[in-house]
Amino acid sequence: MHGRVSSAESLTPSLVRVVLEGGDLAALEMPDATDAYVNAAFPPAGAPYDEVFDPQDLRDLPREQQPARRRYTVRAWDPERHRLTLDFVVHGDSGVAGPWAAGARPGDALVFTGPNGGYRPDPAGDWHLLVGDESALPAIAASLEALPAGARAVVRIVCDGPDHEIPLPSTADVDLRWLHRQGDATDESLLDDAVRALDFGPGRPFCFVHGEADEIRAVRRHLLHERGLTRQDLSCSPYWRRTMADEDWRRVKRDYVAAMDAE
Repeated sequence: MHGRVSSAESLTPSLVRVVLEGGDLAALEMPDATDAYVNAAFPPAGAPYDEVFDPQDLRDLPREQQPARRRYTVRAWDPERHRLTLDFVVHGDSGVAGPWAAGARPGDALVFTGPNGGYRPDPAGDWHLLVGDESALPAIAASLEALPAGARAVVRIVCDGPDHEIPLPSTADVDLRWLHRQGDATDESLLDDAVRALDFGPGRPFCFVHGEADEIRAVRRHLLHERGLTRQDLSCSPYWRRTMADEDWRRVKRDYVAAMDAE
């Protein structure tokens, strides 16, 4: 499946929003999930195939000619206009998807598979805890939009500073706090410290905990072992890991998640 860029804009110094239309998006079927994601395919420079391709047809090519695959959460889907919105975290020239988004121009094609997803705020939850960083912003934003009026949500998000904050509209009763990195060792414990400081009050939360691997692992451990929550109360996923390039993280992620789940 593919769409073509209709617009690309910088929301913050590190977040670029790309809107796709056309292509074969009329056939896209979105799961009932606020963490729905696509597995985008980014060809290397000089790739010996067209800009629109089937990734399955390229599996026998040399590794250096195959497209890099990256998962990106859907920020919004307009089924009437067949318009797909994706937000990309960009760190200069680092990585594959970020530079593509930073340089995206109208008409550019983006090939992807999916979407897939499995999380939506449980209406039966007493309240909702959503924590993460910039990589989790699309799913957190979509989740807050899906919450009904009167629902209670506590949100803690790590980012690089005030100019990296974005509006997060919701009809729910939202307690939102942005946690700003300082560029030192304390950054790694910002989320964990913020969650530990919360007064959960009455009721049981339904939790969305996604972002940097070690930060998410620490919060997960606290929620399960000190707050007494169960795995059924959590949607938890490490999207990336500090000090590791994308491909290095992809190689070890399965083992990392298995170790995390065993705790």
